[in-house]
Amino acid sequence: MWNEPSVERLRKVPRLYETENVPLKEKLIELHFFIGGCDWYIVEHDGEDLFWGFAILNGDYEMAEWGYVSFRELKAIKLMGWLEVDCETQEAWKVKRAIEVDKIRTAQGWGKETQAYQKGVIDGNDRQSHVHQG
Repeated sequence: MWNEPSVERLRKVPRLYETENVPLKEKLIELHFFIGGCDWYIVEHDGEDLFWGFAILNGDYEMAEWGYVSFRELKAIKLMGWLEVDCETQEAWKVKRAIEVDKIRTAQGWGKETQAYQKGVIDGNDRQSHVHQG
């Protein structure tokens, strides 16, 4: 794996289930792994091997989903015998809310509602009724 996150960086990732009461849109994406058309956005870690977050495989936004992925398995992926999964460095990846990640927003269908919210089309009193908390 290229740019494998340090133990110190992994310790900063919330533990599994620690953010379960946070709405999906508000979950903080701590790490971003990628290779080719695949992206894994990490929210939680068990402290050993298991991550929980959002995955987009082969650019398939319709089948993208929240779920678990093994760190060990991510490290084992190799394309053409040499191309490995990469992790964005701390300098390149700034922790942000899921709704602020373009690919997640697109896959979840949050784009139109977010644009309306940002432009003020949905006023302050109506915003909650237009925001899906799932």
